[in-house]
Amino acid sequence: MNTTLFKMHMVKNNDTQARLAEDMNLPTSALNMRINGKIQFRQNEINFIRKRYNLSDQETVDIFFSDEVSKTDTVKGA
Repeated sequence: MNTTLFKMHMVKNNDTQARLAEDMNLPTSALNMRINGKIQFRQNEINFIRKRYNLSDQETVDIFFSDEVSKTDTVKGA
């Protein structure tokens, strides 16, 4: 998951994790775990976010199916 790109779209849409979690019927902690890669997003959750932020096919792939390694993953693997 490309968390930087995801958060960029949240900011662009003037959204917050708390508001997104509430609209997805998730506890904020569960959404945070998904964003940080501890739990995978479900297909219906990806579709919800895609519609909410009007993401293109490529943006959806870039956010949710990125091979990019985050800084936290790099530190954990060290």
